[in-house]
Amino acid sequence: VIPPPVIHIESYSEDSISFSLKMTTNIKVSGYVVNIYWTFDTHRQEKKTLMIEGEKSIQKVANLTAQTPYEISAWAKTELGDSPLSFVHVVTSGTRPASPSLKAKAVNQTAVECSWSGPRNVVYGIFYATSFLELYRNPHNTTTTSHNITVLVQRDEQYLFLV
Repeated sequence: VIPPPVIHIESYSEDSISFSLKMTTNIKVSGYVVNIYWTFDTHRQEKKTLMIEGEKSIQKVANLTAQTPYEISAWAKTELGDSPLSFVHVVTSGTRPASPSLKAKAVNQTAVECSWSGPRNVVYGIFYATSFLELYRNPHNTTTTSHNITVLVQRDEQYLFLV
């Protein structure tokens, strides 16, 4: 039986998490697949996937948000097949930034100007869809470091926006 990998949180800060991966077996490991999940608002779960080569590994994931819960899951790729999943949860330190105040205004039938308040020098994600279900499951999205963006949409549809 292939055991799941051990994920150990080495350290964390306002904007990063460092963790190590190892196996408690003599089975040869060729690498790991790691997913980092987090949720924005209550509508959108985000994921970052890392493909890591080798048997032992210490990884640092940066550009995270302060005071945000993250779930790290990992499985090992071995000579006998894939291992079961391991999970670990960690909340970054610091103070979570205030939610931006979004304003969306139709420019014409196919363009919406979105603008918001918030800190500078960060990346904003803009998510939009025609229903709450689509906003949660599979929204259109884009990112920017600006405080405004023009989004192209389909005519004759109502949209929900989240930044």
